[in-house]
Amino acid sequence: MSFVKSLLSRRAFTALAGAAVIATAMPAPSFAADVTIPIIVKDTTSFYWQIVLAGARKAGKDLGVNVPELGAQAESDINGQISILENAVAGKPAAIVISPTEFKALGKPIDEAAKSVPIIGIDSGADSKAFKSFLTTDNVQGGRIAADGLAAAIKEMTGKEEGEIVILTNLPGVGSLEQRREGFLDQVKTKYPGLKVIADKYGDGQATTGLNMMTDLITANPNLVGVFASNLILAQGVGQAIAENKLGDKIKVIGFDSDDKTVGFLKDGAIAGLVVQDPYRMGYDGIKTALAVSKGEKVPENVDTGANLVTKANMADPKIDALLNPKIK
Repeated sequence: MSFVKSLLSRRAFTALAGAAVIATAMPAPSFAADVTIPIIVKDTTSFYWQIVLAGARKAGKDLGVNVPELGAQAESDINGQISILENAVAGKPAAIVISPTEFKALGKPIDEAAKSVPIIGIDSGADSKAFKSFLTTDNVQGGRIAADGLAAAIKEMTGKEEGEIVILTNLPGVGSLEQRREGFLDQVKTKYPGLKVIADKYGDGQATTGLNMMTDLITANPNLVGVFASNLILAQGVGQAIAENKLGDKIKVIGFDSDDKTVGFLKDGAIAGLVVQDPYRMGYDGIKTALAVSKGEKVPENVDTGANLVTKANMADPKIDALLNPKIK
């Protein structure tokens, strides 16, 4: 999509999100007052999580469920999410949908919450066996997809699947990110012996840190040919570093998830590919599954919501376009 169209779509989304906030402050319709299922995401400000919330919002409308949209202001605010979960449980909802910010830290809080209310997990795991159902991308497979995409991009550039590469992870201890890292490193080790991982670094949840890390890596490693940035925030920072240094034809980057900025980098060549999930489906099916559980219905323990490698060559395909431009009304 064009920059203008992209900008307008983001503005439209922001307006819709604002309208949703206003709507939640108004008295809920009587049909929605009967069943409340909060959804707790990692970061309400991120475009990725706004898509998850949009899916949950649509499910609430379709199913006649009141869906409070909750979450911290940053994925690094672990204590904030724990407090939000405890407050949500105190409201005695029919069920809760949550994407845990950190695997270990959210384990016991989720165990405790599950004593009072059914818990549905989405996107990222936690150190708990209390989830009634878990809907997520197979993140290990997502990491493998990223490795295949990076190897292909490097081969297209140099004629061979060889060279120095790095992996950058947004935060330590996050279940989904550790799984992507695991899948990527395993695939490189077993399938691409010519690719040498010379750096395996963690960020602090900020895109500017990704920019600075990537800038330092460019300076220190003149033979660098590839990067895997395993989430949206890092992909933004890494893509910016590549664009500013005009290195898209020398260093290939595979990111994870998409927004207008990273899609722009993809079009301009600063990013070679994006592994894209289906966050809208996670939000929608998360609420749908939670409602079923609250009614005592049997649901699958695990649901793989899928991942695809998006490149400049396939981004116009209808299936891929739907993932890049999710319905947000």
